[in-house]
Amino acid sequence: MKNFFSKGNNTVDERGLDLNNLPKHIAIIMDGNGRWAKKRGLPRTAGHKAGVEALREIIKVSSELGIQFLTLYAFSTENWKRPTEEVSALMQLLIYYLRKEISELHKNNVKIKTIGDISRLPQAAQAEIYSAIELTKNNDGLVVNIALNYGARDEIINAVKNICQEVKNDKININEINEDIFSKFLYTKEIPDPDLVIRPSGELRISNFLLWQIAYSEFWFSDIFWPDFDRKCLIKAIIDYQNRDRRFGGIK
Repeated sequence: MKNFFSKGNNTVDERGLDLNNLPKHIAIIMDGNGRWAKKRGLPRTAGHKAGVEALREIIKVSSELGIQFLTLYAFSTENWKRPTEEVSALMQLLIYYLRKEISELHKNNVKIKTIGDISRLPQAAQAEIYSAIELTKNNDGLVVNIALNYGARDEIINAVKNICQEVKNDKININEINEDIFSKFLYTKEIPDPDLVIRPSGELRISNFLLWQIAYSEFWFSDIFWPDFDRKCLIKAIIDYQNRDRRFGGIK
């Protein structure tokens, strides 16, 4: 049983985690699989397999905590530049993960969604994705939002094109376009902007991830490679987030 004690008007557990001030949406750039493997003299594919184990734990912890949305940067539009063998292995790993885990995810009320253009993915991968989305579509627990063949610049350009088409068809008045309208043309139109963005592996960049949506997100960077990112790391990131003063450009 978890131990809780009162701290002001909040409920804090033994780790110092304020259960009344959890981020609604956490986004993670899952980085460092290849370097984790290289450090151990293993092929890069071994790093990606180890990364799946980390993913399994982070999804479990996020669900237990009551996090509402978890967006995972799994495969970017730039990742196609990697060796063909590695890309193929990543696609096979995606298929394997969904086949192996989807029943358990569904049992635990997890809902699967994706962002990005998955039409370029292999047919077998697309079939597993659509099957997972269909199976879990009525679940109302943690939403696991997987970014596949995703690039923020492409997302923004596509949104602009679609808005222009709506203006051309007299469905939108150009003078009425604002942030709310623009956001409805993004892949994330049904998801709130991330409160917390996590990037392990020691890199200090965004890598074309959710550029519009992270305007006021809090960032948490770590030198830990993704396969070693565990429950304790996630809790630490959330506690750091809770200790920050989010002003959104205003003054408190």
